[in-house]
Amino acid sequence: MDYPIVELNNGVEMPILGFGTYQIDDLDVCEQSVSEALDTGYRLIDTAAAYQNEEAVGSAIENSDVPREDIFVTTKLWVQDAGYESTKNAFERSLDRLELDYLDLYLIHQPYGDVHGSWQAMEDLYEEGKVRAIGVSNFHPDRVMDLIVHNDVVPAVNQIETHPFYQRVDDAEFLDQYDVQHQSWGPFAEGKNDIFEHDVLTSIGDQYGKTATQVVLRWLIQRDIVAIPKSVHEERITENFDVFDFELSSEDMETIAELNEGESLFFSHRDPEMVKQLSEIEYDI
Repeated sequence: MDYPIVELNNGVEMPILGFGTYQIDDLDVCEQSVSEALDTGYRLIDTAAAYQNEEAVGSAIENSDVPREDIFVTTKLWVQDAGYESTKNAFERSLDRLELDYLDLYLIHQPYGDVHGSWQAMEDLYEEGKVRAIGVSNFHPDRVMDLIVHNDVVPAVNQIETHPFYQRVDDAEFLDQYDVQHQSWGPFAEGKNDIFEHDVLTSIGDQYGKTATQVVLRWLIQRDIVAIPKSVHEERITENFDVFDFELSSEDMETIAELNEGESLFFSHRDPEMVKQLSEIEYDI
């Protein structure tokens, strides 16, 4: 790897900074953005069946000069395909859309439905060598523990909302205790709380000649949290990758810690109405 990695609990190496593709719905734009990310130096690409852009991600990888073995590819299982057989079938469909022979990481996207049936299928896929690591997304510690105590394979990753306003300190401590890699989705909180021009973050960035978003990514990296920022603008894609030539001081880290509001800026995965809504969404996947 050309930049820092984390080692997952099964020994697989995962880049600490990747490129996210959530809400890049236009397939041409998605393919171009992933291509630019790979050219910039990103080696972790994150997608999901529910994003409906796996084909574009696969095309960008196929047309890249970067060897497949140097690219860490993540995709995710949506709720409608929960359960043992459904998961096996959904995995193969994702693999076909990506035009890949194997995945680096396969995640349960939401903690709903027959997650244990899905996990058993994913354990089989892992044992068969079709995926190098398996994990979850949007799981609170109790749901992660439920998987750990009732199955053989401990999740390698938990991808959860993590940014300066929702820092997930307790979650991070729990995940570290059980050797589950913490990964951030929404590192920029999708622009909420005026994060791109936030006074605290911009003032810290000014000390290093960096932007607020670069400060956020550096803050996550120094917490050993994998981040997957998304952009469709080449200059932003490049900017988000330019975070390995400076280090935040302990005082900077403490200042950012004070921004924590302790709750989601989007919705709670424990809200019964949200559980119902997410469980009813079906995609053409």
